[in-house]
Amino acid sequence: MANDPDANWFRSSHSGAHSNYVEIAFLPNTLVGVRNSKNPSGPALMFTSAEWSASTAAITHGEFDR
Repeated sequence: MANDPDANWFRSSHSGAHSNYVEIAFLPNTLVGVRNSKNPSGPALMFTSAEWSASTAAITHGEFDR
């Protein structure tokens, strides 16, 4: 599913033109795919929409800050 040619992968507007970044795709069955932009044909992490929401909320609230 992550390698679906119809998947609309995108990156954050906060990403620089030449920086390392990840790409995100909202996939069927409420899944969210995350992949390395430098290896788009490689593996992707898959999250449910609930897992994705919890992860992005934790990042926003600094739960992963060192």
